[in-house]
Amino acid sequence: MHSGDGRGGAATQQAPGWYQGGSRGQASQGQTQQPQFGQRVPQGQPSQQYTPEQLEQMYAQPAAGPADTGRMSYNDVIAKTVITLLLVVVGAAVGWNMPALMLPGAIVGLVLGLVNSFKREPSPVLILLYAAAEGLFLGGISGVFEQMWPGIAVQAVLATFCVFAVTLALFASGKWRVSKKSVKIFMVAMIGYALFSVVNLFLMLFGVTDAMFGLRGEFPLLGLGIGLLAVFLAAFSLIMDFTAITQGVKAGAPQKYSWSAAFGLTVTLVWLYVEILRILAILRGND
Repeated sequence: MHSGDGRGGAATQQAPGWYQGGSRGQASQGQTQQPQFGQRVPQGQPSQQYTPEQLEQMYAQPAAGPADTGRMSYNDVIAKTVITLLLVVVGAAVGWNMPALMLPGAIVGLVLGLVNSFKREPSPVLILLYAAAEGLFLGGISGVFEQMWPGIAVQAVLATFCVFAVTLALFASGKWRVSKKSVKIFMVAMIGYALFSVVNLFLMLFGVTDAMFGLRGEFPLLGLGIGLLAVFLAAFSLIMDFTAITQGVKAGAPQKYSWSAAFGLTVTLVWLYVEILRILAILRGND
């Protein structure tokens, strides 16, 4: 924000910081005036001299990076994403051994997910609390499914990492990009998926269907089709996350928004894991 230009005043207002551009005006009486670049040093006034070694060290110093200027960087996003995912793992370990925390974790995770999504400024504390709550939910549901179908949790984790790695590789190679048309299709598909999920939930709550996954479990082919659609939507969400991160780094977004990027990636990965876990459960339902 620019302050008043100071024109018309008795003295020229100096700019803050190291930059003192423009004319410096008259030196006050008894105060030594520093020479401008290219001016000769008056006789009797000492000048600062640099040795060749000092000049070489000055020129050899690296330029200030995003971390030095408080800007968003890929390394910062990776570090904060690793922190949130580690907290998810810690919460999952607790939920695995205490399945009773699964439902509270799901409720708290849902509330914090909505709060973080609508906050204008990222809150690291709320994001980390969200990661811990989701970890409780994932650990609890994974432990229950593991007792029913041994090995399913490991399969779901491996499949999630495979989808993430393939999606990242496609984005990095430029073979999968976000366009306005694809975003519109994604939004329509998401609305349809959300409506189906709500209807399916109400059918389960009111006893219309007693299958474990509602209509998904009662009609396995439908369940697999919806599940594969959800996995594709989650993969596209990852592409959107990668795009937002790239744009933020290139635009020099403030460093605090690295937490927003980490939150987005964590939400998508949690959703992807749950969908894959459900697909595997449907496939193994007759074991």
